[in-house]
Amino acid sequence: MPYSGRGRTASPTIGSNRQSSGTRTLAACVAISLALFTLSVRMGASGPLEGVRGAFSLVTTPVRYLGATVAAPFQGIGNVVTNLTADQATLSELQDQNAQLQARNVELEEAEQEAERLRGLLDLSDANNLQSTAARIISGSTDSWSTTVTIDKGTSSGLSAGMPVTSESGVIGQIVTCGATTSTVRLLTDENSAISAMTQSSRAQGMLCGSASGQVNLTLVRTSQSVSVGDVVVTSGLGGVFPKGLPIGKVTSVENSPGSLYLSVVVEPLAQSGSYEEVLVITSLTEEQKATADDITAADAQENDDAASAQAETDADAAATTDASAEGTATTATTE
Repeated sequence: MPYSGRGRTASPTIGSNRQSSGTRTLAACVAISLALFTLSVRMGASGPLEGVRGAFSLVTTPVRYLGATVAAPFQGIGNVVTNLTADQATLSELQDQNAQLQARNVELEEAEQEAERLRGLLDLSDANNLQSTAARIISGSTDSWSTTVTIDKGTSSGLSAGMPVTSESGVIGQIVTCGATTSTVRLLTDENSAISAMTQSSRAQGMLCGSASGQVNLTLVRTSQSVSVGDVVVTSGLGGVFPKGLPIGKVTSVENSPGSLYLSVVVEPLAQSGSYEEVLVITSLTEEQKATADDITAADAQENDDAASAQAETDADAAATTDASAEGTATTATTE
């Protein structure tokens, strides 16, 4: 039986109709989307579309939170699985990086502390107009009979024996020997150390001396002078070695023994041993840093008073001895 021409063209017609319908639907969706977008832009945040969007967001918020809550454990499990499956090379690399970062952090911390100390020395130098050279402490005492430190500057840097040495906190001592590139500094606590000093408040002058035990005492302060616990002790400038007014320490104890001409004053240095690394060596003094004529006159008057008091005490002792001898002689004569 021959085929009908009408039956052969039926199938292409149906497919064409379906394609045409899909195209029209897509075009309609695009047109609606453009219309809604244009309407939303024109109406802004106060339009009805914005209200619909807000309501939809409010309704779907619990669903979104629920989804995030449900997904969180699976995400954590995924992270754990990822970490557990990381190869050993990756873990070793991360450990090396961590060690390098820690070492770098320590280096930066050290650099910051050193910069802070150097800033303190610079502030001290500027505040007191010091002619000085910075140096670094490289070692401590090499024997048990002295209290010294060694610094990394010497005669090649213009240093010489006798120059004062101070940290940012206060005076630490004085150079006693100099080599070409190093110098030895005798500390305040050494028993051979002696520095002219005075209390900042009452200006009571004395001699700051170390001891074998490491205790620092302000000696030759008369009992008639005023010294109290907490008083700051500074250099007096007498002798022309230390500049006047540099901080040394604070008075921690004051005793006035009956019959004594002098107070017993204990001073705690502001610069504690081992707490400083960089120091200033004072290379020369200006005229304003030296003791004034009034300071020298006051010191001389105090020394003369001390000598007169000592002579009076000697005369009194001699008189008492003479009286005792005379009394003994009279007693013997009476007995005979």
